[in-house]
Amino acid sequence: MSDLLASNTPEWSVSELSGALKRMIEGEFGHVRIKGEISGYRGPHSSGHVYFSIKDSSAKIDAVMWKGVFGRVKFRPEDGMEVIATGKITTFAGKSSYQIVVESLEPAGVGALLAQLEERRQRLAAEGLFSDARKQLLPFLPQVIGVITSPTGAVIRDILHRLADRFPRHVVVWPVRVQGETSAAEIANAIEGFNALPDNGPIPRPDLLIVARGGGSLEDLWSFNEEIVVRAAANSMIPLIAAVGHETDWTLIDYAADRRAPTPTGAAEMAVPVRADLESTTADLGRRLHLAVRRLSDRRKSDLRSASRALPTLDALVAVPRQRLDLAASKLGRGLERNAARHRSLLTDAARRLIRLSPQARVASLRARLDGLGQRLIASQGASLRTERQKLDRQHQTIRDLSARSTRALAVLLDRRRSRLSTASQLLTSVSYQGVLDRGYALVLDATGKPVRSADTVQPNNALTLVFSDGNVAVHAD
Repeated sequence: MSDLLASNTPEWSVSELSGALKRMIEGEFGHVRIKGEISGYRGPHSSGHVYFSIKDSSAKIDAVMWKGVFGRVKFRPEDGMEVIATGKITTFAGKSSYQIVVESLEPAGVGALLAQLEERRQRLAAEGLFSDARKQLLPFLPQVIGVITSPTGAVIRDILHRLADRFPRHVVVWPVRVQGETSAAEIANAIEGFNALPDNGPIPRPDLLIVARGGGSLEDLWSFNEEIVVRAAANSMIPLIAAVGHETDWTLIDYAADRRAPTPTGAAEMAVPVRADLESTTADLGRRLHLAVRRLSDRRKSDLRSASRALPTLDALVAVPRQRLDLAASKLGRGLERNAARHRSLLTDAARRLIRLSPQARVASLRARLDGLGQRLIASQGASLRTERQKLDRQHQTIRDLSARSTRALAVLLDRRRSRLSTASQLLTSVSYQGVLDRGYALVLDATGKPVRSADTVQPNNALTLVFSDGNVAVHAD
């Protein structure tokens, strides 16, 4: 009976059964909204599609989000985030499983985004990105201001209008999206691009940056909470003002920026001072400086008049020197007479000494001394000649003895050298090859003039030279 029932059961192919199940599930459920926690999220696949799971405390369902749908998601999914997914239930025959094809994805309430935002804020703060030590002072009056915002919104018009009212400056706008999937990367690239501009390039490098956006919901402002934007703002070498949303809106870029403005208009007010106020202050300082110079000049004039009254007159200054001159003039005549008398006495004494030292007296004295020395010289010459003659005789004898001894020594040395030379000549003759040639032998030389020591080194037709005792013969080897 069981065999009969089995034979009546229709047979299905695997593909037919999978297709039937697919049609039944898709027809029964259609579009659904499910709430759960993201699990196994790894980011977009190389194709751009996203694969993950949605689970609760007791079950899990696979989910797939196509590339176009993922591009419209306003936040970045993460593992553990509670979301609400809207999509179509279908089956995947390749794994014999069912899954949801997500068509929209949103956080399960603002609380999930706030929890993610707080976790990211604490993590980046722990890295020191929000430290006050990293923040830079804003320039008092920047020459060039870089604005990163949407070029079509009211924000850029408000900033330009406020700058024109307060103090017109050169503004360079870097247009970016301020909402959507690519907005975070565009904002970060704009901050890094402004920092990479050269100082003297065709596009002027800003002295100050303003990142601005109008108000919106937490999801609308989420791009300014992305980590890539926060790190770009913290690493900016150009001072940066964050003006995102309204005064009550706070994003993570506000913590990383050097200053936070409550509104984009407030950022323009922070960027530049009021020109009229500066002109008024400058004029006031100029007036105060002029008054101070005048007071200083008046005080110096008064001090000069007081000093001039304390100075002595010209007559008082020359009175004492004039009196000294008159006194010296009265003493000059007597002084000259005393000086002349003293010099006259000195000249008389000098004349007496000169008489004693006259040339005639000195010549007579020297002639007497010369006569005495001549007599002594004649007496000493005879004895000196006899002594010198005896010394010369002794030296001549010594020279004759040394000459005889050197002659005998030279003869002995020459005999010895002749004997050694004869012995060496006989030894050289005995070992010379010339003696061998004289006995009838011949010396074989190659073309380079070197001796041939073995027959193995001679090749046919090699040019050889035979050296005999009485001449040379050129030959060729066979």
